[in-house]
Amino acid sequence: MERREFFRKAIGTTLVAGAGLKMAGYNGLFASDFSSIEKLGAAYDLVAVMGGTPEQMFDKGIAELGGMQNFVKPGQTVVVKPNIGWDQPEEVGANTNPALVKRIIEHCFNAGAKEVFVFDNSCDKWVNCYKNSGIEKVAKEAGAKVVPADGKNYYREVQIPNGRNLKTAKVHEKILDSDVFINVPILKDHKGGRISVCMKNLMGIVENRYFWHGHNLHQCIADFATYSKPTLNVVDAYRVLVKNGPRGISADDCVIKKSLLIGTDMVAVDAAAAKIFGIDPDEVEYINLAHEMKAGNKNLSELNIKRIKVA
Repeated sequence: MERREFFRKAIGTTLVAGAGLKMAGYNGLFASDFSSIEKLGAAYDLVAVMGGTPEQMFDKGIAELGGMQNFVKPGQTVVVKPNIGWDQPEEVGANTNPALVKRIIEHCFNAGAKEVFVFDNSCDKWVNCYKNSGIEKVAKEAGAKVVPADGKNYYREVQIPNGRNLKTAKVHEKILDSDVFINVPILKDHKGGRISVCMKNLMGIVENRYFWHGHNLHQCIADFATYSKPTLNVVDAYRVLVKNGPRGISADDCVIKKSLLIGTDMVAVDAAAAKIFGIDPDEVEYINLAHEMKAGNKNLSELNIKRIKVA
């Protein structure tokens, strides 16, 4: 059985409400008893972790999905795609946590990856974003190759057969040529998209993000989600930028939530991220559109979710 199919088999399992254990007001995401929804022998659609460092939470979460070896096989090439869009330091919360990026790369190599590439088509000047985010340094320390994304020659055109507004897109060659794509957004406020998470993070793998902004951003995000299916999605919700996104102004714009989400379905993961952010998934138009277009399942009540609290 293919890995992706294996993890999708669990969709449809009913989420059973448990003892009503509430954690940090996360609007229901952590409101059920941890064991009440577990089904012996079943893969989880989504793992939600809270309470530890980014590295600790990822270690715990990926173990519940059988380890990175379920996603990365020996000799494969991998793209780890964080949000590195802004020339901002870690504490502002505009870019993915560097410690999380490093730990994911380490897990990839431990699983036998031949090469791991890291990039983002940044909004600010890419050399400054890569350096000042702290991601370039830790990615190289972990053995990854940090590559640019600022030139037209890095992209190839693909068709979006199910797109409504977005019919084609030019996608970075590393995404098209690698075996495994791990999408690692940071959860944050976004003026145009309401929040920025997994589906929105894919704007960093295409050449022309500005077309999306000018042709119904929410529809274009959903359109592209019907085409691009990352092997794994890991949401950094340790430090959440709750206002002045997506760039942020200062650390005062952030709330420390010490949370992390892992899953294969971008729509489901984004819906869960909305809960952590403090809003209902139905408030995010592109989540509704992507669900309607069958890019994934936004209905958390239908998913098999593993909740973990790091002691």
